[in-house]
Amino acid sequence: MTKNNSILFSQANFLGSCLEKTQFPKLYLQRGVPYPEIAIIGRSNAGKSSVIQHLTQKKNLVHISATPGKTQTINFFNIDDKLLLVDLPGYGFAKIPKELKKSWGERLTQYLEDREQLRLLILVLDIRREDLSEEDLQMIAWAKFYEKKILFLSSKSDKLTSSEKTRAENKRTQTLKNLMQTEDLCHLSYSIKDNPCRLSLKNHISHMITL
Repeated sequence: MTKNNSILFSQANFLGSCLEKTQFPKLYLQRGVPYPEIAIIGRSNAGKSSVIQHLTQKKNLVHISATPGKTQTINFFNIDDKLLLVDLPGYGFAKIPKELKKSWGERLTQYLEDREQLRLLILVLDIRREDLSEEDLQMIAWAKFYEKKILFLSSKSDKLTSSEKTRAENKRTQTLKNLMQTEDLCHLSYSIKDNPCRLSLKNHISHMITL
């Protein structure tokens, strides 16, 4: 993908759901060059599905449930015939049976470690939660260890007042800088009620996957 070939998110189509590595889709831009992938992950109630729906502008692309932990598979979406968007199972929902949680964890780890075309990890964090969860910290540590690019998305910013949002953004940014041990951090606040957020996210994705 060339640096001037931005992703518009004008078309989005569901490819399938799976957990097994052998079922992961194989699409190629050209012979031997697979579609780049971006993966979205976060706590079960962080708002991943709402972000995907807002980003793609397709209401029925993903199912948004009031029940956390609804996403139980790895879901693949074709974006503009240029990119795969991957919705990963949410974590941190206590009511999920232990065996199922273990199965998810094993397959999620397999995807994150083995999927070479994974170019960017988008970690969705509810801006209203002051502290990061243990699972959030583990995901950040994994991204650092495997040197994966990571974009932090603080969701549900419309749930706060302007002053509350500013304070939460500043605290979250400083926390993430300390964890990542860098000033070069990509952190966006996001509201599904704010279209400029969508444009900013699209631009960041296009930039980060072409670097």
